[in-house]
Amino acid sequence: MKTVYLENLGCSKNQVDAEVMLALLTGEFSRTEDPAAADLIIVNTCGFIESARAEAIGSFFDLHASNPEAKIIFSGCMAQRYADELSTELREASAIFGNHDLSRLPEVVARVFSDERVVSTPEYPTSSSEDAYKRNQLLSFYGSAYVKISEGCNHRCSYCAIPIIRGSLRSKPMAIILEEITSLAARGAKEINLIGQDLASWGKDMQEADLNFMTLLKRITEVDGDFVIRLLYIHPDMFPLELLDFIRNHPKILPYFDIPFQHADEKILRSMGRKGTAESHLALIQTIREMLPDSVIRSTILLGYPGEDDDSFRAVMDFLRRAQLDWVGSFVYSLEEGTKAAALTNERNHKKLVSKARKAQRELEELQLSITQARLAAFAGREMDVLIEEHVEGEDLYIGRTYAQAPEVDGLTVVLARDLVPGAVVRCGITRVNGIDLEAIPLSGGHDGFH
Repeated sequence: MKTVYLENLGCSKNQVDAEVMLALLTGEFSRTEDPAAADLIIVNTCGFIESARAEAIGSFFDLHASNPEAKIIFSGCMAQRYADELSTELREASAIFGNHDLSRLPEVVARVFSDERVVSTPEYPTSSSEDAYKRNQLLSFYGSAYVKISEGCNHRCSYCAIPIIRGSLRSKPMAIILEEITSLAARGAKEINLIGQDLASWGKDMQEADLNFMTLLKRITEVDGDFVIRLLYIHPDMFPLELLDFIRNHPKILPYFDIPFQHADEKILRSMGRKGTAESHLALIQTIREMLPDSVIRSTILLGYPGEDDDSFRAVMDFLRRAQLDWVGSFVYSLEEGTKAAALTNERNHKKLVSKARKAQRELEELQLSITQARLAAFAGREMDVLIEEHVEGEDLYIGRTYAQAPEVDGLTVVLARDLVPGAVVRCGITRVNGIDLEAIPLSGGHDGFH
């Protein structure tokens, strides 16, 4: 059996694609952690912003240098977006393979091993031909998994290249989503993270009037298994308020909300193509916390957008002080060709604004750190379930997460203990806050729930 090494870059949606690719190669390839020992190397790229593309190219050449004899496939978002350019400029690649129809991967691999150079960016398969791939090799930590419920996006925010790369909204059929969740729960997943560009838009591209995100959530809560659902990424302009009462009555859905507000200056928000305002966003935050007092809210802020000035930044900082969000990620604008915002500036002005934004970002991060630490302080002294992810080698320490910490993007919970099992849920007492992490001691040896 041949061996495959897969380097996955980018977001959790890319991770799901990587897991599907590994599943499609099962039977003919075994996975190796050593690229130098691989017959086939796949670099699953992100193409969202300039820094991600630079990372993708750098990773490709590093991996190719580590094993020049291996077949090497450049796949993912960057391959989908720039296939024509890459086919000419990246001659070292055995194949350029897009991410719309992953089911074509075995065919591409077979052609590559017949010494054919392949450039393939097929369209999405029809809904009727989609399949619930048995992802037998998850790239998450034990006990946690991602389920992608849609592709693409219809919002067309002026700065965002996602519709260029992944197209318009394309909801995954409900039957496939339920089949994936059932399979993951049966394999012991304690936390299932629903992902998409905007979860609340699910079903809006379908013909059936009764198919919407709330319908989908109701069906998910009926799936057997001791697991919880985390909702990652709901566009603030689409947030369904009925979701709050639903979560209050369905403990399988965690009161954790990832709502990318992106900015607080109304002038900037309108230019971005967003309908909200700082006041409407604050009202949404207040409503969430009134209905769900244990709720945790994460957001993202984009700095350096064309037209941003000192007043715009002050509006962001004022918003963050008033919002008191639990977690905030900040990003500096990347000028993306093909987007509406690209026409609002030029390279010279963009570089000046980015330089200024990087300084502002440090100020923002300092403010948000103090807010996050204050929010985390409320957990000290509480009993909470912790999903154990890994053991710290050589120490009586384990790394895990509470419901208030999403995988990869938030802080962690450090558990002082022995003989715990990664993937188990352990009832812990939270002893203190350390930076953006929690520290805890176990009160039980492990149980099935995660609440």
